[in-house]
Amino acid sequence: MTEEAPVGWLARLRQGLSKSSSRISEGVTAIFTKKKLDAETLDELEELLIAADLGLEASAAVREAVARGRFDKEIAPEEIREALAQEIAAMLAPSATSWQPEGAPHVAMIVGVNGNGKTTTVGKLANRLSREGKKVVICAADTFRAAAVEQLAIWAGRAGCTLIRGDDKADPASVAYKALEEARVQGADVLLLDTAGRLQNQKNLMEELAKIIRVLRKLDPSAPHSVLQVLDATTGQNAHSQVAAFKEMVDVTGLIVTKLDGTAKAGVVVALAKKFGLPVHAIGVGEGVEDLRAFDAHDFARNLVGLERTGAIA
Repeated sequence: MTEEAPVGWLARLRQGLSKSSSRISEGVTAIFTKKKLDAETLDELEELLIAADLGLEASAAVREAVARGRFDKEIAPEEIREALAQEIAAMLAPSATSWQPEGAPHVAMIVGVNGNGKTTTVGKLANRLSREGKKVVICAADTFRAAAVEQLAIWAGRAGCTLIRGDDKADPASVAYKALEEARVQGADVLLLDTAGRLQNQKNLMEELAKIIRVLRKLDPSAPHSVLQVLDATTGQNAHSQVAAFKEMVDVTGLIVTKLDGTAKAGVVVALAKKFGLPVHAIGVGEGVEDLRAFDAHDFARNLVGLERTGAIA
C-alpha cells in the first residue's frame, strides 16, 4: 500500500498514541526539568522507556544514543524528546516497509491470536486494495466462528469483493483451496485469507495453519506469498511470544499492529522491530476504515514521544 495519507491521518495518529505519548512526555519532563543528563537521570529515562514497553534491548540502545555527546550537560525536556524521536525513528526505519502484493493472485494469509483484530484488518485491507483498483477475493477460512464470516460478508460488500465461504465447521484448508481456485478464475490480483484466531500454545490449531499452506501449494507452490500477523498492542510484551511462535510455524513475513489507541504501551512496536527485524507494514489506531495505515517510522516516533511532525499540518 503506497497511498498518500490524508491530512486527517496525522491527527488520528496523534490522538491514538496519546496514552503512550502522555506517559513518556510527562515522564521526561519530570526527570529532566533543571537536571543534568547524568547516570541517575539516564537510569530514570531507561526505566520510563521500559515501562512504555520498548523492551530492555531497545531501551538500552536509546539510552546510549541519547547520552552520546550530551552526558553531564544540562538539557531541557524538549531536547530529550527530540533526541528520543530521532533515535526511535532510526531504530524503526528498517522495519517501516510498505506491503506490496505482487503477482496475481497474490495470496496473503492473515494470522494471529484470538481478539487481535484479524477479521477487521482483512476488511480494511480489502477496502484499501479495492480503492487502489485491485481485484480482491476474500476467503473466510475461519469456519468455526459464524460471526467472523458475517463480518467479512459486510466488509466484502462495502469493498465490492467476492467472499468465498465454506459450510459451518468445514475444513479451513479446503475452503482456502476453493478460494484460490476462484481467485484464479476471476483473475484476482489479491486473495486475502482470514484464518481462525488461535493461541500460540495451541499446537493443533497452529498445525492447522501449516495444513492450509500445504494444501494451497498444491495449486501454487509459492503460496502464500505473504503471511501477515496481526498483533494487539494492548497485549504488550506478550506479543513477543506470539510472534516467535507464529514465525516458527508459518514463517511470518510482516506485522500489522492494531489497537494502539487503547494502550499506554505503544512502545511495543519498537521492541518488536528491534527483536525480530520483521517489516511493520501497517498500524491501527481505531475501528474506522481510515484508521489502518502504512507504517511511517518518523511520524510514529515523534507522536510516540509527544511531538508533532516537523512541517506537517495535522
